[in-house]
Amino acid sequence: MPSLADKYELLGCIQCGRCTAGCPVSLRTYLNVRKVVYDGLIGPAPKGAHERPEAWSCTTCATCTERCPKGVKPMELLIGLRGSSIERGKVSPTIRDALESTFKHGNPWGRGREKRTEWADELDVPVAGDGDAVPLLWYVGCTPAYDPRCQDVARALVRLYEAAGVGYSTLGAAESCCGNEVKRMGEEGLFELLVEGNREAFASHSIDAVVTSSPHCMNTLLNEYGGVADEVVHYSQYLAGLLDEGKLAFKGSVERKVTYHDPCFLGKHNAIFDEPRSVIERISGVEFEDLDRSRERALCCEGGGGRMWVEAEDERGERLADTRVKDAVELGADTLVTACPFCLLTLEDAVKTSGCEGKIEILDLAELAAMAL
Repeated sequence: MPSLADKYELLGCIQCGRCTAGCPVSLRTYLNVRKVVYDGLIGPAPKGAHERPEAWSCTTCATCTERCPKGVKPMELLIGLRGSSIERGKVSPTIRDALESTFKHGNPWGRGREKRTEWADELDVPVAGDGDAVPLLWYVGCTPAYDPRCQDVARALVRLYEAAGVGYSTLGAAESCCGNEVKRMGEEGLFELLVEGNREAFASHSIDAVVTSSPHCMNTLLNEYGGVADEVVHYSQYLAGLLDEGKLAFKGSVERKVTYHDPCFLGKHNAIFDEPRSVIERISGVEFEDLDRSRERALCCEGGGGRMWVEAEDERGERLADTRVKDAVELGADTLVTACPFCLLTLEDAVKTSGCEGKIEILDLAELAAMAL
């Protein structure tokens, strides 16, 4: 069995500590990325992640990898440690249940596949038939399809597509989880199964372009599936393009002071910073101001990397989402906008836990844009 150093190419590490210094969760958990890498350098064989419970604190935001001056990828090591834990069956019930639900029902939320389209019962959302060619596929995603709060975002996107006269199709109840979080929880086998099934579904419809609701879906379809379509974009990019082409216009005014939270899988992973801001700044009445920690320096909300299903036991101090909300209130914003379902959920919860109820509203970018139609 190869050593951790060989398997994850750790020998380039110079123990500078930039990974830990940049890690957004290191201040409030016992995760010390530098030490995990060091232990990997001297360890004779992979250890189970149950021996390193702090590995589950990682949000896979990729800051450690981006900041490493030697090209080492600590995030991949942490994911690998999680995989060792899963192989040994040493995972929490919440993680186990999310993975089992994804295998059985095609989503991690424990809901039946037949309920995947209930959010659209009152809407005219097109579903591709068997063998239909699909020039534009809207990949709705699990969380917008099943979570009641995020279903509002999906409905807002329908309004925006209709306003722009966009022709699109969905896969309806045949849509399955993309597997982005599954892979980052370390379940490589299940991820490969999802990739195989989704690639077959996409190939049967001859899809030209895909627009996703979630940055997590966009990231894995674009960077880890390979060739599912000529173009894979996040909806914020797509809306910005519609505005540039004059196909979408904001006729209303939204009188708000707005700031924006960069989702890690949109920003740090894929360098998409300008398009969401472009959409916000075109809305009449909006006063926009960036948070101090934004773009490449943005603070993580802690919802990624499977953390939505992780019961972390090594936490201390204030949650990053709470800090994020307080930063927005201190800035004087009355609305904090994001463009990711996980960020939306963690930030809304943080409004309550941070004592900021009544001081700020959390909206998805699609909801803000739909308000301006």
